[in-house]
Amino acid sequence: MIEIKYLAPEIFLVISIFSLLSVGVYLKNSFNIIFRLSTVIILVTLLILLTSDIENIKIFNNSIIIDDFSSFIKSLILISSFFILIMSKKYLNDIKNDKFEYPIIILFSILGMFIMVGSNDLIVFYLGLELQSLSLYILASIDRDNLKSSEAGIKYFVLSALSSGLLLYGCSLLYGFTGSTNFELILKNSENVNTGTIFAMVFILVGLAFKVSAVPFHMWTPDVYQGSPTSVTSFFSVVPKIAGIAVLIRFMYVPFQSIIDQWQNIIVFISVGSMILGAVAAIGQNNIKRLIAYSSIGHIGYAIAGIAAGTENGFRNTILYITIYAVMNIGAFAFILSMKRGQKYIEQIDELSGSSKNHPLMSFCLLIILFSLAGIPPLAGFFAKFYIFMSVIESGMYILAIIGLVTTVVSAFYYIRIIKIMYFDETKKPFENFKDIGIHGSIVISCTLLISFFLYPSILNNLISNISIF
Repeated sequence: MIEIKYLAPEIFLVISIFSLLSVGVYLKNSFNIIFRLSTVIILVTLLILLTSDIENIKIFNNSIIIDDFSSFIKSLILISSFFILIMSKKYLNDIKNDKFEYPIIILFSILGMFIMVGSNDLIVFYLGLELQSLSLYILASIDRDNLKSSEAGIKYFVLSALSSGLLLYGCSLLYGFTGSTNFELILKNSENVNTGTIFAMVFILVGLAFKVSAVPFHMWTPDVYQGSPTSVTSFFSVVPKIAGIAVLIRFMYVPFQSIIDQWQNIIVFISVGSMILGAVAAIGQNNIKRLIAYSSIGHIGYAIAGIAAGTENGFRNTILYITIYAVMNIGAFAFILSMKRGQKYIEQIDELSGSSKNHPLMSFCLLIILFSLAGIPPLAGFFAKFYIFMSVIESGMYILAIIGLVTTVVSAFYYIRIIKIMYFDETKKPFENFKDIGIHGSIVISCTLLISFFLYPSILNNLISNISIF
């Protein structure tokens, strides 16, 4: 019972979720109040997390770990979720999908991610993973009157259930061959490498690669991103990726640390495949959400390259990359949520034609975000890729670094193409002008962080340099 105090953020989330459910069930038209309360709950949870003493301890028979790594990732999950929520409210009202369950399911998903990130045991990890996944299934198909949303939910459910089954099979194999579900005991018992442990690792990697939409388990991403409501797509593209990458780091560097020679080549293959597909497949896309889907696959490839380096510096640079990636994607989706014309939200890239003349400030902000996504200096996206490539080169993986550089150049084409459409194509009807502090505030904050990063890179670097996982 003494150890419960270390789970204060999770306990507060659970109590808050069930309280909000009670309010939603008994109070009619409760969307607005529950939405506001949900944003407050996220901020209070973040406050509890930041004010608690971070101790590198393991609780509940070493099944849960409280350390600076998990605390940083949880903070990033909460901050990203907060911005995505506040910029989604107007969109949900406009498409008449203002169900009180929406913010509650987001909170359930956050709770699942918290359990995943803090897990030091296969059973606890899987419980968190399924809580997150079940929430995401519902979110993908929450617009029940929209055929595309229902289709997205079914596709994601079927494929995700398959990957969860493979991952669970890998977990059961790992338990069978090592005699434990605890990460550290698995490491201790797998020092004598056997074929069974390697098989288990491969199955677990398949499941985790699916969750972060890495090649070759990316097939669900474009359809689900396009079919889901845009507010849900923005959540999909950022928050589960943060949790997924964190768990991938935890698995590779703790239970599978002793078999690094076995998993390093697999991670390199996934990274290379993701970078190439993300660079090439996005070129022909006309729907901006599908383009962002392929873009996110490419960015996950760069993040995984840091893990492939197999060094402490590599995993830290992966955390830095995913942090900057979250900032860029939040800004990009905030702009997409502002693309409204004639009571209809626009998703086609061609509709941005000449928007710089009608919306100069917003277009300039999108230009900053796209240049950062392309990795053009001196924006934060450039430094994110630079640190990853440095980690890869330090580990002697020169071919991986070269492929990363080439795919960066190729992917710059479709980002610059959007800028060309905005600034040089014939002007179309302007988008609807509206004031929404959530959307415009997210865009401004995102651009400010991306521009100013090169002035003070040491702030984030120093924060991440103190994180330890070994």
